[in-house]
Amino acid sequence: MRRLGTGIGWRPEIADTVERMPGIDWVEAVSENLCPGHLPESLLRLRERGVTVVPHGVSLGLGGAERPDAGRLAALADRAVALGSPLVTEHIAFVRAGGALTASPHLEAGHLLPVPRTRDALDVLCENVRIAQDALPVPLAVENIAALVAWPGEELTEGQFLYELADRTGVRLLIDVANLHTNHVNIGADPAEALAELPLEALAYVHVAGGFERDGVWHDSHAHPVPQPVLDILTDLASWVAPPGVLLERDENFPGAGGLEAEVAAIRGAVARGRAAERPESRGPADRDASVARAASHEADAANVAAHAVRQRLGLAQAALLSALVAGAPAPEGFDRARLGVQARALAGKRADVVAKVAPELPVILGPVYRPAFLAYARGCPMAGGYRRDALDFVERLLSEDAAPAAEDAGVRRELRAWWLERSGPVPRSGRPGVRWARATRRVLLRR
Repeated sequence: MRRLGTGIGWRPEIADTVERMPGIDWVEAVSENLCPGHLPESLLRLRERGVTVVPHGVSLGLGGAERPDAGRLAALADRAVALGSPLVTEHIAFVRAGGALTASPHLEAGHLLPVPRTRDALDVLCENVRIAQDALPVPLAVENIAALVAWPGEELTEGQFLYELADRTGVRLLIDVANLHTNHVNIGADPAEALAELPLEALAYVHVAGGFERDGVWHDSHAHPVPQPVLDILTDLASWVAPPGVLLERDENFPGAGGLEAEVAAIRGAVARGRAAERPESRGPADRDASVARAASHEADAANVAAHAVRQRLGLAQAALLSALVAGAPAPEGFDRARLGVQARALAGKRADVVAKVAPELPVILGPVYRPAFLAYARGCPMAGGYRRDALDFVERLLSEDAAPAAEDAGVRRELRAWWLERSGPVPRSGRPGVRWARATRRVLLRR
């Protein structure tokens, strides 16, 4: 695997800082935020200097029951070509559910949700990864994700699941050590056990990020300094293998240049400590042989991977979980209801935050009532078409409700209607009694 070195997640808010940071060998940019024909000048300057840029996808949903969308795959491929990237990355997650496969409403999570570590889910994931590999012009690496909830009845550990995935598809692995820490706190998964079971020869690079703990739940925020337990996991990983690349992720609440440089230095130090304590080459041969044997036994079932029934079973399970998280449906059997509540609130909060970014005028127009109004909307209106559509649907709901508390002021309503009209076309029909009466009167007069 190509050695990348030390990197940082490129974000528009810190673009100038990243360009000036010493010792940055490569950067990673969220694929969905890039347009191949209009790449940010900062990324182009970094490319001209020889800095590698890797597109990092967040919307494919490779762990979902449906096959990967051809349009999303083509978009990821276009960005790899435009950036001259040596690889692209995505997540082992599902991000949507429902639809024709399950004859249920289509739902979007707006977030990366965990895949059950079962044989059915592994078979579907392997086929989806192969489809993606065939459609991409460069190698694919897939990332383990952070989880607030655990699926009941799982058949494999995280390490075993990732080992079999890599063994059956040849896909590279992007290991997020912060997510290993998150899963340790939230669902009791042992990071050391996962590292001991991983096929580290398939390692593409490593993510490192910060978070925070609240009420016994670790939130992978990417908005806080990297904590020592995460650095310790990185050191443990580096004692097994020299990581081809290590990257700091920070998505918001950005510190100054000095703070970012200090975090990168701490990451370099953690890797150096691990390499100084390098372990013998052979690690867990019995576990590895057992994993290979399990993978070989299931390769015989490859012809059934695409079976409709397998995808439908997975689809129904994922739709039930997502419905509980975003549509107020009952918790599926076997899930921790309290944890589902935490996840549901986190998803609604993320929706509010991202909509405020893609439509920054709305928090200005609505002021302090924006967030409570959006959370009230989110409780009864699952996202079905991405964040920009979500912003339009939110405003349409405010305008169509009779005297919606958030938009009862006439000036606020005028601003919201103007905003909606500019972005969506015809003004949504008001449900207020006076407006309905005026429409009815106009229809009568037009008939005469």
